Amino acid sequence: MKKFLALLLSGLMVLSLAACGGETATEDTSTEDTENTENTDTAESDLQYVQDKGTLVVGITYFEPMDYKAEGSDEWIGFDADMAKAFAESLGVDVEFQEITWDYKVEELDSKAIDCVWNGMTLGEDVMAAMGTSVPYCTNAQVLVVPADKAADFEGLTSLEGLNVAVESGSAGEDAAIALGATTVPVQSQANTLMEVSAGTSDAAVIDLLMAGAMIGEGTSYEDLTFTLNLNDAQGLPSEEYGVGFRKGSDLVDAFNEFWAEKVSDGTVLETATTYGVQDAVILD
Repeated sequence: MKKFLALLLSGLMVLSLAACGGETATEDTSTEDTENTENTDTAESDLQYVQDKGTLVVGITYFEPMDYKAEGSDEWIGFDADMAKAFAESLGVDVEFQEITWDYKVEELDSKAIDCVWNGMTLGEDVMAAMGTSVPYCTNAQVLVVPADKAADFEGLTSLEGLNVAVESGSAGEDAAIALGATTVPVQSQANTLMEVSAGTSDAAVIDLLMAGAMIGEGTSYEDLTFTLNLNDAQGLPSEEYGVGFRKGSDLVDAFNEFWAEKVSDGTVLETATTYGVQDAVILD
């Protein structure tokens, strides 16, 4: 009997040791899994992400002279487009231009459908809160575009009440029009606002000054349109500034700022700006 009990106790001790050994192995495996998970969850840099996939995807809308296509061509050109090509080259990657709905630019960035927004984007408080933004690179203002034969009717306005005004949805122009009391007609792009006015379906449009200088008046597709009121002046606001938007916290912001300083210093920025007639707006400080 004593011999039996001894054998039984010995067996229980073996089982207990085996169980302890199993628990230790489980703990070690768990620790290893946690370390692997942490390594997997550690976010790579945005710069590295773009370089690994080999493409910088730039979110744009049709906006002459910043991002547009010459008649009969499929190539995106313009001040922003040309500088985006140079930036991508500096990163060692290709560039891809993706037309977006301006209202959803932040969502497009955060979902990684695009890697930056580079399209004459005004550095407003909402943009700067939602994105990582570059140094300002151009000045701008919002202007009222009207039929040339009715321009005299719009001189000296201090309010847009009673007017149906076409605006790009989610744009600084939309904000300015609303602030001055307009009934807004949101459309997908600034270029589409010009179609609204030209067709007579809206009384006026609010677009960027730089676009107005390139897309309306003599020698353009909209010779019957002109711009009158500067909405920044009407609201007592300073000129706007353009910037490039990246994902919040992205290290591409620093990469861009370094690139831009170099291209200002070597004259590339001014040369490209002169090509597209925006040399007076570009910031070279």
